[in-house]
Amino acid sequence: MINKRLLVKNLLAHNDESTFYDKKRQLNLHTKEGKAKFLKHICALSNSNPMNNSYIVVGVEDMDNEIVGDDFFDDSRIQNLVNAFLDNPPKIQYENVPFPNLPKDKVVGLVTIKPNNKISSFKKGIHTIVAKSVFVRRGSTTTPVENTAEIPMSIKAKNQNAETVISIENNSRNSIAHTLEGVIDFMNNRHRDMNPKYKVFKELFVVCWAGNKKRIRDKTFYSRVDIELINEQVKLFYSALDEITVDYSENDFTITEYVPLGLNDRTSYYPLEKVTLHFYENGYYKMETELLFEPPQYNRKMLFHIYNSNLILLSKLEKGLALSAREEKDLENLPATLMICYFNGFEEAKHKLIDAKPFLKAFKNPSIYVSFKEVMRILRKVKYN
Repeated sequence: MINKRLLVKNLLAHNDESTFYDKKRQLNLHTKEGKAKFLKHICALSNSNPMNNSYIVVGVEDMDNEIVGDDFFDDSRIQNLVNAFLDNPPKIQYENVPFPNLPKDKVVGLVTIKPNNKISSFKKGIHTIVAKSVFVRRGSTTTPVENTAEIPMSIKAKNQNAETVISIENNSRNSIAHTLEGVIDFMNNRHRDMNPKYKVFKELFVVCWAGNKKRIRDKTFYSRVDIELINEQVKLFYSALDEITVDYSENDFTITEYVPLGLNDRTSYYPLEKVTLHFYENGYYKMETELLFEPPQYNRKMLFHIYNSNLILLSKLEKGLALSAREEKDLENLPATLMICYFNGFEEAKHKLIDAKPFLKAFKNPSIYVSFKEVMRILRKVKYN
């Protein structure tokens, strides 16, 4: 079992960016440009590493390797984005790796690109990348090639990459000491005031979780939840707003996420997604994800009035006009309200929300931008389902 925190450290310590790993300050998958850059690097690393895993580390300063972290990113359907744009897409995995010096809402993202013996290429264009484009890594640079015959890596270079990556991964294996230290840190240091719990599966895997507990209509929910698979130092779930339930048996651990939604309030809870970890005797585990979301439907005439009111509010915000106390309160609900409008047939609502990102981020109340990020996470999940 690989300790992903050790793996990130070993990748950063090995050398600068190379043909088998890249590092980014952050990912931006809200825009076509951001998606295009991400897909380009996936394509290049896959083509340059047909015999070994390759990696992208997210949340690291480019100049000095300082670990600054990025937002928790739990989009399990990021694979669907890769499949949508690439021919012969590699299998990829995005994991959130906590580091002790980071705030609890920040992690380092680790993208693992599995070896693929076929040439990956763009099957359709996105942003400035045209269909049929092929990319490779030359040193630390991602570059296009005119045709697959120009892919330059020799058998010797491929073997050398494989040997180097296997060595890095072997040096990142987990130990009993790492597991014990991780459990103690989670239970006694980071979450001692949030009713922390742990569960051991198959005498090998340790899952820790903590959150604020509350009862709503005979069901126990956790909010501000943190859940980690300690053996691999991977954060399985983190949310500042949504509510979850936790269920487990001898072999499985299940997280069901709920979204509090409503017009002008958030009193109704809608199931969003269920994630189940299945643990096996041979030291293997599998994660299954099921989208459950059925958005609420409202009277269109009433929603049209609310939608226009929110557009007026956005216009005032973009022009820098002062907002009344009531308008500031409405702004807190604006991301969720525009999402409801989008799911009720107002197609432009999503684009209006994305365009408003810099203004929501700069607003004096930081909880508004947190709400924006939570809504965008839900929209990504639904889009790529």
